[in-house]
Amino acid sequence: MNNFQMYRHIMSPGWTLGWVWAKKEVIWSMVGAQAVDQGDCTKFKGNIPHCCKKNPTVVDLLPGVPYNQQIANCCKAGAVASWGQDPSAAVSSFQLSVGRSGTSNKTVRLPKNFTLLGPGPGYTCSQAKIVRSTVFNSPDGRRKTQALMTWNVICTYSQLLASRYPTCCVSMSSFYNSTITPCPTCACGCRDKNKCIVSDSKLSSVVGIHTPTKDNTPLLQCTQHMCPIRVHWHVKTNYKQYWRVKITITNFNYRLNYTQWTLVVEHPNLNHITEVFSFVYKPLTPYQSKNDTGLFYGTKFYNDLLKEAGPEGNVQSELILEKNANTFTFKEGWGFPRKVYFNGDECMMPQPDEFPGLPNAAHANLITVPKLALFWLLMFLAFP
Repeated sequence: MNNFQMYRHIMSPGWTLGWVWAKKEVIWSMVGAQAVDQGDCTKFKGNIPHCCKKNPTVVDLLPGVPYNQQIANCCKAGAVASWGQDPSAAVSSFQLSVGRSGTSNKTVRLPKNFTLLGPGPGYTCSQAKIVRSTVFNSPDGRRKTQALMTWNVICTYSQLLASRYPTCCVSMSSFYNSTITPCPTCACGCRDKNKCIVSDSKLSSVVGIHTPTKDNTPLLQCTQHMCPIRVHWHVKTNYKQYWRVKITITNFNYRLNYTQWTLVVEHPNLNHITEVFSFVYKPLTPYQSKNDTGLFYGTKFYNDLLKEAGPEGNVQSELILEKNANTFTFKEGWGFPRKVYFNGDECMMPQPDEFPGLPNAAHANLITVPKLALFWLLMFLAFP
């Protein structure tokens, strides 16, 4: 299972893969994963298959299982990194022995109706398609063997299928305006408004409040936006040749830690980024002529884990960007991002007319040079 998505990973509790057998196949044994339900195997005497279900559901094994149950790239509790973060960890594997399936590529039938949860809904899978047989190299690299048959299944993700509402929002502020532009009201839907917890409530410290549920239902801190994640963009400082931005990601979900989180920002000045503190930065350049999108994620063993809602439920970074004399300005909200994505999902942005703007000039108190000259001329005329 290869994850070719640049900034969407599969985090805990991990992936769940399912399919429907074409005939009466059974799974005799598995390494690297397990079927969650054995099914009805009463027809078998002696050796009992691992799974007899027509539609098996498979999950990854946990780390630390015995070596005879492992295979390469398995046993990570279903976690799969994004391709942009770590291509070597963007793969998960398991192996199964199938019975009652035929013994040649003419008698074997392809499974159908593949489903993938990663870990929630959102993925739609294609039908299996026969492709060129996989070639395996021996450990010493001197011999190659070929699979009898290989097929591919491609699963694509849709945020609309995953959730009716956004899962994150963006707020903004700047050094030149005291107004803070908050996330839009009910940006992520206010369906859980009656089930949220006030930040200073004693309920937030009750034992078991942080325990995840089987369906991953969030338990949110009460906010006006009711989003699990808020990304705050603050234009912090203006230098002669550079300007500085502070990014803060806050978790408002008491039941979920975000492991290997990712943040993607689209801004025209990212093509002149000079330094990034605390976060790892990689440019995303889908078009050679355009370099305005950046991938950010946490430093391993430092801030790659975004903890649950509370005093430690945030991660921060600062960026220093070099000014481009042809494009740089603070007018009309230019200093703020065009789009923001957290863990691959697009965040709800404020309306452009709500971005913090430059202070309006006090026209009544300004005296321009022509007005000043006219004033002195009138003074001389009045007092010859």
